[in-house]
Amino acid sequence: MNNQVVARYKDGRIVKGTSLDIDPARPSCHVRTPDGKTAEVQLKDLKALFFVRSLTGDSARDENRTPNPEDLRSRGSKLLTMTFEDGEVMVALTNRYPPNRPFFFVLPVDPKSNNIRMLVNHDAVVSMEAVE
Repeated sequence: MNNQVVARYKDGRIVKGTSLDIDPARPSCHVRTPDGKTAEVQLKDLKALFFVRSLTGDSARDENRTPNPEDLRSRGSKLLTMTFEDGEVMVALTNRYPPNRPFFFVLPVDPKSNNIRMLVNHDAVVSMEAVE
């Protein structure tokens, strides 16, 4: 499956494109940018890899950070708040808390988010807590 992704590096760089070979158990993946170039992305260098609906997104959109009890994705999930090295705070849903791997998947709380899911680098997170 061809995934649209946004790779956000810990140093602030961003690479957008599509990828076919993302596996959190492997050290890298490849992203084909819209101009046709291929970038090798080392997962250890990332803050997170965002699987998105659109590469354009909407930076002005204010996403919902409170789960809707009727949203089936929230059933059996924990609400998680993470703060990254750069100060960004992400609120997401997870099935496993605390995560037990270097890279772990979370889902956006807002079902209408441009993000479908996110692969987070645990090393880029400075604090993490489950919200009751």
